[in-house]
Parts: sequence; structure tokens; C-alpha cells
Amino acid sequence: MTPPLESSSPVPPSAPRTITPVALVDLRASEVEELRYPRTTVLVFAGVPGAGKSTALHRFFGAGPDAEHPVRTASGALVLDSNHTRNRLRHRLGWAPYSLWRPLVHLAHYRAIRDALRETDGPVAIHDCATFRWSRRLITRWAEQGHRELHMVLIDVPADEARRGQISRGRSVNGLAFVAHCRRWDTMMDELGARDTTHTADPRPLSSTSVVIIDRPTLHAVSRIAFDAA
Repeated sequence: MTPPLESSSPVPPSAPRTITPVALVDLRASEVEELRYPRTTVLVFAGVPGAGKSTALHRFFGAGPDAEHPVRTASGALVLDSNHTRNRLRHRLGWAPYSLWRPLVHLAHYRAIRDALRETDGPVAIHDCATFRWSRRLITRWAEQGHRELHMVLIDVPADEARRGQISRGRSVNGLAFVAHCRRWDTMMDELGARDTTHTADPRPLSSTSVVIIDRPTLHAVSRIAFDAA
């Protein structure tokens, strides 16, 4: 079983250049060069739409935005981006408004995640908003079934910055849906103690080995994500 988070571990600006995350690590406004994880890691890049999840997957693993299938990197990591699923299904469903077939994209993406965690050796990197408890629970369960460690990278950006990210990629989310994503994200961050808040209803909302909270400038400064050899 993957142990739940136990405590927050803020990292000062003088943090070591390479970090192996354990529990909850706040890297916002820090300087870190490398994040290092075990070989069996399931690494979820999370954030509201427009936060930069696909950009991170592309930069760290070479998983381009135009791919139509999971990408296997030279280091053996398998990258699953929901945009890959969208690209693949567009050939058959692109004639219809995306809002009508978005649920099929989500279904196919989670099915690919489930299959990868059951059948794939080596690390798996996943694109997921993580604003839905049910999705976090599903990925947690599949990771446990595959005897893997679950780790999360939470890309924390202001809502207006995320909206600009959507516009720049030409994939804007419905306004009401985006507001709902942001509210759920803020609730999760409150529960993690990552906001100035008195909310303490659930101090351990994520059952994962580690959670890294990171902002865009710090993420941009990270040059490498590495996985230990088996």
C-alpha cells in the first residue's frame, strides 16, 4: 500500500540542487535542478487546465503535443497525456464539437492509465488535473495494485495565468468548468496547508508517497527529472 502523506517539508531557497521528494515538499520560489524518483514511480503532473502539464511532459520527456499514442522515452519512462488521446480520436470524431466527445477522451485516457500501470515496466508519467477526488482515487488504486509508488507534482499557478496558458495553446476550457476546476484545486491546496487558510478538515487528502508543490518559475528552472535504475 502507498503510505499517506504525513507532513509538510518546506524547502528554503538554499535547497540542494537534487531532491528526492518524500511526503509534502513545497518548492515554490525555490531553486532546484533535478527531481529524482524510484524506478517504479507513477508520476502525476497535476494542475488546472492551462497550468502547464503537457508543456512539462514535453520538456522533461520529449512527449510532443502532436503525438497520438503514449510516448516511450529513451530512459524507459512511459508518458500518458490526455492530449495524445484527443489527437487520436480526432480522426474519427473531429467533425463534432469537442464538448460532445470530451467524455470519450477522458474514458480512453483513464483506460490507458489503468492498462499501463498493470502491464508496463518502468516509470510512468501521467497528465491529470487531479481536481477530482475520484480520479485521484482511481490512479492511487491502480498504482497500489501494480505495487508502484505514487508521486505527484502539483503545478500551482494563478487562475488568470492558467487561462492565458489555455489561450496560447488554442484550447480554452468552458468558463464555468474552469471556475469549478479552480475551486476544487484551491480546496485541495487548502487541505494540504498550501494556502493561508484556517481550513483543517482533511490534512492528508492525497494518498501518495510524495507531493511536490511547484510554481512555474521553479518548474522552468528544473532541468531534469530522473528515475533510479532498477
